[in-house]
Amino acid sequence: MRYLESKGARVPALGLGTQGLLGDTCIRLVRCALEVGYRFVDTSEEYGNELEIGRAIRESGVDRGEVFLATKVSRGHLDRPDVRRACEASLARLGTGYADLLLVHWPDPRVPLA
Repeated sequence: MRYLESKGARVPALGLGTQGLLGDTCIRLVRCALEVGYRFVDTSEEYGNELEIGRAIRESGVDRGEVFLATKVSRGHLDRPDVRRACEASLARLGTGYADLLLVHWPDPRVPLA
């Protein structure tokens, strides 16, 4: 696996996007991807599959520390208190203890990024 490295961060160069993957299909595909060497999994609270992603990672046999996991906060949750709640809810659904990257899924011009 190739990695991109910058300022101490190490991110796999190839990742698995999971939009549209649900249920057992999602679990099987993510587990298979991890078995063949993928180490970057991307999800979002909007995809409705964080439970399955977390389960697949746990069941894959790949150490959590080897998987770079990204999730995203939805546009409607960008106010300061909402970001925290959305992040905590995503972590609870993922059940992995942490995410490596938290992204804004799509900016909302009504909510300043600062």
